[in-house]
Amino acid sequence: MINQVYQLIAPRQIGITFDEVSTQTEKIIVRPTYLSICAADQRYYTGKRDPEALRKKLPMALIHEATGVVVRDARGEFKPGEKVLLVPNTPSVHDNYISENYLSTSRFRASGFDGFMQEYVFMDRDRLVRCGQILPEVASVCELVSVAMHSVNTFMAGSHGRREHIGVWGDGNLGYVTSLMLTKLLPEAKISVFGIDPYKLNFFSFADSACHIDDVPADLHIDHAFECVGGQASESAIEQIIDHINPEGTVMLMGVSESNVPIKTRMMLEKGLRFIGRSRSGKQDFIDTARYLERYPDLQSRIKKIIREVIPVSNIAEISGAFEEDLTQAFKTVMKWNV
Repeated sequence: MINQVYQLIAPRQIGITFDEVSTQTEKIIVRPTYLSICAADQRYYTGKRDPEALRKKLPMALIHEATGVVVRDARGEFKPGEKVLLVPNTPSVHDNYISENYLSTSRFRASGFDGFMQEYVFMDRDRLVRCGQILPEVASVCELVSVAMHSVNTFMAGSHGRREHIGVWGDGNLGYVTSLMLTKLLPEAKISVFGIDPYKLNFFSFADSACHIDDVPADLHIDHAFECVGGQASESAIEQIIDHINPEGTVMLMGVSESNVPIKTRMMLEKGLRFIGRSRSGKQDFIDTARYLERYPDLQSRIKKIIREVIPVSNIAEISGAFEEDLTQAFKTVMKWNV
């Protein structure tokens, strides 16, 4: 069969390649149905990645957040039409100490090899998670939710047990889903969100408080913190966290920055703080995410609120239009994949 792959050739330039592939395969053939645009995709699309990285990685199909339906499974374990989450991380080895998402030998879709902007994708069977009870547009952003799940689970395993007050810095997509997962996984804890955009902060009605970073009380004390800001602004976020966190607290660093970010190591050492970096997720995080979304339907309703546009696309012009539209949105843009 001929498979159409929609690749970013150069910033803001998408082209089609036609790959001849065999349907006689042990891999599961999946038809993507809903694709969510991520900030990482936009860094490639707009050319904001390092020029050397662009030269090495392009041309490449974008998108690592997606859901789809099974077309064919030679073993019959997955039935045609089954709705599935697509796990973008593809490990090649197992390590007893290092998670699959941090192994240097693992490959991640839309970051070095083709993502899900394809007519069909050929998936290893352990890279699929059933999601029949999850709304399709919500399923498309489950990779983002799984990253929050991965970070919160790591936090639960590595932080001390005093978790009365937790601060989340960042009012964007990552801050939103991380705060939301914290309210479910730690229902007794007070969750405070700190951001810069009053419009976005209004969406955090489920949190105990949502505060502008310029209005943080001088006497605020938190036990632990999640940094979901990223970029150069993460410097001021981390500085504010260090100022307000209690001694021996844990700080989860989740925001991605393309440049070096200074940290006040003197106060970090004085308070005995623990900093843990987390970004990508693995298969188990997707399984946990699907279970929680199916168990708590209100989570799906909350997550749906940050999906600002669902745009049907069937050609290159409409795909580019969706990326351009996403640049104007405060939260998520999802493409209904009709190619």
